[in-house]
Amino acid sequence: MSQPDLFAPADAGRPAAFPPGLTHTDALITPDEERALIGHIDAQPLTPFRFQGWLGKRLTHSFGWRYDFDNGDFDAAEPIPDWLAPVKARAAAFAGLPDAALVQCLLIRYDPGAGIGWHRDRPVFGDVIGVSLGVPAVLRLRRRRDRGFDRAALPLAPRSVYHLGGEARRDWEHSIAEMDVTRWSITFRTLR
Repeated sequence: MSQPDLFAPADAGRPAAFPPGLTHTDALITPDEERALIGHIDAQPLTPFRFQGWLGKRLTHSFGWRYDFDNGDFDAAEPIPDWLAPVKARAAAFAGLPDAALVQCLLIRYDPGAGIGWHRDRPVFGDVIGVSLGVPAVLRLRRRRDRGFDRAALPLAPRSVYHLGGEARRDWEHSIAEMDVTRWSITFRTLR
């Protein structure tokens, strides 16, 4: 696992083709930790993602805070459980944030045929840190221009982590295409 370097250039950890504010590293956790996290995620009361009356194929569960996409409500949810504490602490350290700043957690299981369309996380949230589990995936990024889009694609290995802050969080949308296999993720967020 790589740690942020306080003396590195501001774009260290970000390939040149990616927007400022996007950092990534492989192997945030071990394979044994990954298996345990997947088991914990599958043991949660996962429900289909709901968006304005539509049910998504991905299954989710929130801790800390919950955003209701049917009515726009933002409410406190059950606290982030202790079994997430080690990965939360590592994710915060990777992003250069205090552990206590990560106050929201979204668990997601993408069963075959599930993905997530183009979006920016809700404005109530600040930094976004994603941990990818199970199988490789590709985080797609795009920014609208006068005539089309700037685009980038970040391969996500199992057990890897990415951080969206600054321009990458504010000005770029992201998505993950539908896959033929099951994938899991843990997303931690700060509040603005």
